[in-house]
Amino acid sequence: MKLRRHYAALRRAFPDVREQEPIDATTGQLASIVECTQRNMVILLRRMEEEGWLSWQPNRGRGKRSQLLFLASLDTILLQQAKEHVQKQDLASALRIVQELDESGSRQQEQFRDWLSGQFGFRSEVEGKKRLDVLRFPLPQSIDTLDPAAIHYIGESHLVNQLFDGLVAMDAAGRSIMPHLAHAWESDTERTTWTFYLRKGVSFHHGREMTSADVVYSLKRLQRLAPDGLYSWVYNDIAEAVALDETTVRICLKRRNETFLSFLTTNRASIVPEDLCEAEASAFGSKPVGTGPFRLLGSERSVWTLEAFLPYFQGRAFLDRVEVWTMPDSVSVEWESSEPQHERTFQVMHNTRLQKGDSGQWRQVRQSGTTCKFITVNELKRGPLAAPDVRAILNRAIHRPVLLDMLAGDVIEASSSFWSEHDGDNRMEESESAAPFDIGQLRRELAQSSYDGQPISMMTISQYAADASLIAGLLEKAGFNVTISIVHVGAFKGAARMEADLLLFATMLDEHRELRLIDLYKSMQQHMLPTAKSSVERSLQRIMSEPDVRERRKLFIGIERQLQERHSLLFLYRKALKTAFHPAVRGIALESLSWVRFRDLWFKQE
Repeated sequence: MKLRRHYAALRRAFPDVREQEPIDATTGQLASIVECTQRNMVILLRRMEEEGWLSWQPNRGRGKRSQLLFLASLDTILLQQAKEHVQKQDLASALRIVQELDESGSRQQEQFRDWLSGQFGFRSEVEGKKRLDVLRFPLPQSIDTLDPAAIHYIGESHLVNQLFDGLVAMDAAGRSIMPHLAHAWESDTERTTWTFYLRKGVSFHHGREMTSADVVYSLKRLQRLAPDGLYSWVYNDIAEAVALDETTVRICLKRRNETFLSFLTTNRASIVPEDLCEAEASAFGSKPVGTGPFRLLGSERSVWTLEAFLPYFQGRAFLDRVEVWTMPDSVSVEWESSEPQHERTFQVMHNTRLQKGDSGQWRQVRQSGTTCKFITVNELKRGPLAAPDVRAILNRAIHRPVLLDMLAGDVIEASSSFWSEHDGDNRMEESESAAPFDIGQLRRELAQSSYDGQPISMMTISQYAADASLIAGLLEKAGFNVTISIVHVGAFKGAARMEADLLLFATMLDEHRELRLIDLYKSMQQHMLPTAKSSVERSLQRIMSEPDVRERRKLFIGIERQLQERHSLLFLYRKALKTAFHPAVRGIALESLSWVRFRDLWFKQE
């Protein structure tokens, strides 16, 4: 590896020299390039000659120059170096090299992508006398933690679903709640006292049997570690959790909450082992232990390896091992290819839709959820957006048809509601969209408003930076002065949001839609004016005490319409995608966030 780096340094030092073109040089000159002694330079040149990368003809005598002939191109060496990084499970370093190839305009990066695709997908490996079925796939993001109380990203959430279980589970359609770690449950007539009866013989990955004490500990730990975390308005309303015996838990709520049982189906309510969490509190995020169908085998060099947990209470997974290769957000690589051999190596592709004529033998499953992008306005911040008329002009300046055109190539659709069946119901938005878009008129209206050119700050996270840039461009065309601030998701959900005028974010509309929307509106209350905040809170309290799902939906739609009329909730678009898979893949079942459940997955040998 070091020898290739040294050769790359030499090759870069002579960018205008082609292969097979002789160069006059001295060992001293070359040694200064790779920062070594002349003696070591002679050794390096000999080794590079043995590799067939260059030819070196030394001339003896003081002041005499030797002749150097490059035989291997820099792109070829970088490609070999990238492959070596992958073989050492260092995908991030390999992709940085590929980015360098991209910047140089090299054609080698396409060759690397084709080779890299062959390193992923399903394969059978022999370990000793045992055959292992392994699924390896890339995850284009980093993993900060796998502690259910601290996760932020979709990739983290998916892996937590493989490692942990909750008391109950929800079907993919989001219509019914099923037994899981608890085989039965009941509540009192007020729906404030819940009793859960646990399965016997459920083991954690480290071998100890799960008991009701772990359930009580998990809920109290969540309150302690994440008092302001996702769905905190649910678990902070737990007044008491008591282990009645080893297999019975009683949970008492401060008030009725019809979303409580739904919350228990989320991975935020995963059950963790009290003994390990207390003994290794700081390490639990990197060494998680649950009761799930897979256990964590290791996480070296950003490769998270999951192994089938043999005594899983719902039956052993078909796969033996899953390798998830993660990478920082700063490096990426395009995975798409039209080559048939490329298709065979991936087997499963999430968040994609195949175009007609390009699908070949691939099959597609529509994902149960969609992602909805939106902007919220910080009404509490003094500035240009404190005026409702300026907010209305800003909303119109984000011309949705133009935005969708700029996002061409992505799978998107217009949206004016978190409830797809109500898209277009908002009369105000219909009247605005029906009128011809006149950028000159918008600029004149803005000039006559109270807006004086003051900067408008838009805050978002790195995943939505591209959206923020497009929207800022549309607003600037209308005469707004926009600055963009990119922060970590933890900071975005904290006090930092109060410094911004606009907040660009997204929510997943899946089987947990009610929970996600309540969480969103609770978050938005932090930057609402007092009258709006009180009105939204009254509606949320009615939602949480309303047993009829249809009535709850009406209340949700009432909230979003109220916020739209204030121009403090601006819908952008919705993304509805599919999961594509090769016919060799069997057992496809989509879980929350529309990822495939590894436990059900198996492959038919061809």
